[in-house]
Amino acid sequence: MTETTRQLTFRVTARRTDVHGSVARCKDAELLLDTDLAGRIDAFNPAELLLAALSACMIKGIERVTPILNFRLRGVEVRVHGVRQDVPPRVESIDYEILVESDGPGRGKEVDDMAVHAAIGHHAHEVRGAARILQRGDEILQRGF
Repeated sequence: MTETTRQLTFRVTARRTDVHGSVARCKDAELLLDTDLAGRIDAFNPAELLLAALSACMIKGIERVTPILNFRLRGVEVRVHGVRQDVPPRVESIDYEILVESDGPGRGKEVDDMAVHAAIGHHAHEVRGAARILQRGDEILQRGF
């Protein structure tokens, strides 16, 4: 017997509002986009939006795996840094750092680090799609927010 897997579908609509920006809409959410050639500080430009999306994938992957690992998570911060080549335009590299605040089950930091990175690798499918340019930090840092 074959198992049928349901594919998730997503729909985002972006519309230019004026020379200074655009708006993206999905579900009941709206996001201001920096599409101004001069740039703007009150909105994400396309490269920043890509990094934000990867960060969200990482956090969601961690959220998916924490119940399985019996890992009590109080907070997560993902810091992402990207390098973009101008000519021809392309993203050269993306590296990230994950800061975790938790009441870990006492299995040891190394096990927790491996589990969180495994969560990102296994559950954050969009991150795997960008894996050729994605470089992880050496460790997940514990911190208070």
